[in-house]
Order: sequence, then structure tokens, then C-alpha cells
Amino acid sequence: MIKNENREAKALAQNICMSVFKARRVIDQIRGRSYEEALMILELMPYRASYPILKLVYSAAANASHNMGLNEVDLFISKAEVNRGTILKKLKPRARGRSYLIKKTTCHIKIFLKEKYKI
Repeated sequence: MIKNENREAKALAQNICMSVFKARRVIDQIRGRSYEEALMILELMPYRASYPILKLVYSAAANASHNMGLNEVDLFISKAEVNRGTILKKLKPRARGRSYLIKKTTCHIKIFLKEKYKI
């Protein structure tokens, strides 16, 4: 009996300065797709969130080929997560000596790549 090895390559980006909802809108489009198809989708998407995710997919594929010896053609995105990160707070000066709080949200993005099973 042949054992199926559950090998996953992953890449993690922390404290990306964008909203979780904006990043999830892009991640939902590529989840479950093949590596090459995900790259084409991300390059043609008009959203600002697609560039850091594109870099992360490249990084996960490089991890898979270098660390595990997997072929990039056979990879697909098995799991993709976007979680909320810390909130950066800044004060902006306003009229009459008051200040206004500016909140910059961040997010953490994880991408897992697996090899397709050949039948």
C-alpha cells in the first residue's frame, strides 16, 4: 500500500497594512485554484490587495520547490487565510487644540500549497 504524504508548503505575511475585508475579497477568488491560474488571476485583478498576495503566492511556491522538491506545475492553493492583525493608532491635530484618532488596520495572510494527486 502506498502512503500519501501530506506535504504542504506555506508562506506567511504579517502586519500587511490593509483591511481584512479587502484582502479576503481577493483571497476568496484564488482559494482552491491551481498555482498558475492563481498567478494569472492576481496579475489581472484591479485591487491594491492583489500585489502583496501575489508576492506571497510566489514565496510559497519557492518554499515548495526549494524545501520540499515539489514541482510548481503540480501545485494548487489548498488553504488561504486572512486574519486580523494589530491596529496602528496615530493622532492627527485638529482645531482648538484637539486631536483626532486615526486607526490603520493590519492583517496577517497565510497561504498553503499542496501537490495535486495524480491518478
